[in-house]
Amino acid sequence: MAPGYYTPAIPNILRAKELGSEWLSRAFLAGPVASMISPLIVGALADNRFSAQKVVGCSGIFGAVCLAAAFSVLDRGGNPWTFIILLACGSIVSAPMSSMLASIAMAHLKDGEREFPIVRLGGTLGWMAAGYITSYVIFADASPKAGYAAAITRCACGVFAFFLPDTPPLGRSRSWRTLLGLDAFRLLKERDHLVFFSVTMLLSIPLAAFFMHTPMHLSDLGNKTPTATMTIGQISEIAAMLLMTVVMTRFRVKTVLMVALILSALRYALFGVAGITNSSPWLIGGIALHGLCYTLYFITGQLFLDRRVEPGMRTQAQGLLSLVSNGVGSVIGTLLSVKLYDFTVGAQHGGWSTYWWIQCACIAICVPILAIFYHGIAAPPMQMDAQ
Repeated sequence: MAPGYYTPAIPNILRAKELGSEWLSRAFLAGPVASMISPLIVGALADNRFSAQKVVGCSGIFGAVCLAAAFSVLDRGGNPWTFIILLACGSIVSAPMSSMLASIAMAHLKDGEREFPIVRLGGTLGWMAAGYITSYVIFADASPKAGYAAAITRCACGVFAFFLPDTPPLGRSRSWRTLLGLDAFRLLKERDHLVFFSVTMLLSIPLAAFFMHTPMHLSDLGNKTPTATMTIGQISEIAAMLLMTVVMTRFRVKTVLMVALILSALRYALFGVAGITNSSPWLIGGIALHGLCYTLYFITGQLFLDRRVEPGMRTQAQGLLSLVSNGVGSVIGTLLSVKLYDFTVGAQHGGWSTYWWIQCACIAICVPILAIFYHGIAAPPMQMDAQ
């Protein structure tokens, strides 16, 4: 719920504070850079040293303090660099929470593939609630109040985490390599893992543009509540979560990932049409696809890793997924998206349509890569293969 308050609102908050695109890129780089630093290390600690629920609890509370301090600086008109540094500190502390919560859930569920999507649905509902509260309750689509609300919610999340079932470490290694999370890179020696992580990184490059520039495009088309409008994507995410049980038992992982990539490209294609027609329904149609795209790819990916990775490495595997998607891919995507936005929209070389069509092409490249190089596991006799 916490990032649902401020992530879609940050572009318009910075606009209201008269901070240009360079500050937007720096704000959106805070999370990805954090995801390159902390998920593997914290995941390794949870796998080898500390109970996972305690790590999540501490991360939530300390992350909330940094988040509140960051938006307080922005609210008082302080130095933007102080805001960025505090936002980055909060992101470093909080970045591992999502992957670790997934590991905790799947460690205690009797049938992770069937039950985890329902548990994960809580995150979707929380994000939607945050968006509606931001737009219709606290009226903070362009106000630092969205950050304060996020800090309060994240602190509550941290407190509640201590009451989760005890999830002690399963690993026993004490080497520095293990404690720094570097053992997770051994997963890349397996062909399908390497292909999955590589495609995930490539997909995450254009995906970085979604929350950066979709709210701005909505505003340019006259939408007065872009934060709430962005939650339309979570409606399809709810439907996808409810269908995941059927999907994961009837179709191969490769098939599900391929469909997710095709739909992801279609989403940006609809955005491109919105840029040509200056019509918001096309943009909203693309937003509605977002939740379906995200769930089919990333939730499938989390279940794939839980199935194919040994128990003592699962939290680190989820951390590696966060590293390549929220970290490396998002850092590259944020930097390139700002450059592309300044050239196509800012300098009016093609406008929004050109911007989104280029992003669409970047996702389309992922489809043949996955189709050709991912092999999967052969199906056992008389069963549908879920691998």
